[in-house]
Amino acid sequence: MPGVGAFAAVMQGLKEVDALRMIGRRVAGGRPVMGICVGLQVLFDEGVEHGVRTPGMGSGPASWNASTPRWCRTWAGIPSSRRKAPAFAGIEDERFYFVHSYGVQKWDFDVTQPAMRAPQVTWAEHGSRFVAAVENGALTATQFHPEKSGDAGAALLENWLKTLG
Repeated sequence: MPGVGAFAAVMQGLKEVDALRMIGRRVAGGRPVMGICVGLQVLFDEGVEHGVRTPGMGSGPASWNASTPRWCRTWAGIPSSRRKAPAFAGIEDERFYFVHSYGVQKWDFDVTQPAMRAPQVTWAEHGSRFVAAVENGALTATQFHPEKSGDAGAALLENWLKTLG
């Protein structure tokens, strides 16, 4: 899913090509989907940019909260205590390239079906705490850009590809 753009524009673009239905069907069928940067943010119920609320995909069995403004342009590590996702296996001490104006700073997970398990959420800090990655079955999403994160990003993508097979 898209790695660059404003929340509202990305949602509009996804709607125009019927991608919301296609992505939803892939996830429901256990087929892999990866979101990068704003591709992570649009998974949430809504995004708020410049005071404008835009409905998001709201995927998953959770109440996911809106993005909040937070400028971030940095190479950052993710503390081991917050790195739970399998995508990070073998790259525990690496740094990743973050560049975003908004980020998800609040996560309220409300499982409505006892058989459901909570997604694995990885947090990072740069001025404040924010969601760096989410893994939930076939769905993987990162706030950072693995494609711009050098060897660490390539290793993360390789880890994700290994889960496909």
